[in-house]
Amino acid sequence: MIRVAIDAMGGDNAPREVVHGAVLAAREYGISIQLVGIPNVIEAELARHETAGLNISIVGATEVVAMDEKPSKAILKKKDSSIVKSMRQVAEGLADAVVACGSTGAAAVAAQFNIGRLPNVSRSAIACEMPTINPRRCLIVDAGANVDCDAKMLEQFGLMGSIVYSGLHNVKSPRVGVLNIGAEETKGNELVQGAYTLLKARKDVNFIGFVEGRDYPMGKVDVVVTDGFTGNVSLKTAEGIAKMTTHMLRQELLSSMRGKVGGMICKPAFAAMKRRVDHDEFGGALLVGLKGVCVIAHGGSRHTAVKNAIRVACDMVRADIVAKIKEAFKDEKQKTGTEAAV
Repeated sequence: MIRVAIDAMGGDNAPREVVHGAVLAAREYGISIQLVGIPNVIEAELARHETAGLNISIVGATEVVAMDEKPSKAILKKKDSSIVKSMRQVAEGLADAVVACGSTGAAAVAAQFNIGRLPNVSRSAIACEMPTINPRRCLIVDAGANVDCDAKMLEQFGLMGSIVYSGLHNVKSPRVGVLNIGAEETKGNELVQGAYTLLKARKDVNFIGFVEGRDYPMGKVDVVVTDGFTGNVSLKTAEGIAKMTTHMLRQELLSSMRGKVGGMICKPAFAAMKRRVDHDEFGGALLVGLKGVCVIAHGGSRHTAVKNAIRVACDMVRADIVAKIKEAFKDEKQKTGTEAAV
């Protein structure tokens, strides 16, 4: 049985929505759930649900890292916080995966300090799935963990992204591209040019060259490699465009009787489209390159998103992604000089 530790106190809607989602996951996926946090608070939330027959336990913690705290200082100071103890469950072999819905920065720092990076991995990265015109999604790596990168890091992101995508979607050779301002080989800055050269030389990555921001929504690439600053901007721009499109569509449909009638007829199609772009359905992003499975969900996650983040964590465990990345990196050379800092 897969064991998933969850920071029950993290996120804008914790602990109510986190506990609710965890209960749903325990029931639907038949897994063991470890709710980490202040016991009496978690017990009060569990009492709101029918949990008979479910494998749910509580791991006590006395502190909580708030969303507005500086991650590095908070993690070092609050050693008995729910986020730190959640990560320790994986580090100590007491859980197979961890899910966190609080501060992304705090989760990333806590994971680095407690779970640790795999050998020869320069930096861990956030791998986030995005919708495309195809049923299968694409993966952006890095979506925000490392705002400053070098070419070697992007090369490693490409390799890790390829392994993750192949494992989760059963695709033998996913298409990997570097995000750039143009598809031509001569375009881009020193960073992407260096990453292009390194990835093109690899025989274990199906590298297709440079891709533009408009390419991945159209399904032209499976894994998009970029630095965390650009990846996060791209990710949030896409989220904003999706919300804008939905809002504008609703305005137009409600502006006339013909629009309202058409909206009623097309309601099932609109609902299906909403599911394809709804971040709640995606669950969470993967923090790849660690010695354990770590999924970071949106800070505003509600129970559906929490449940799906737990599903993503279980998929990672079943696909044995950590072991596959470790094997791929066993002979990988680290970048020269001092090893990258957290």
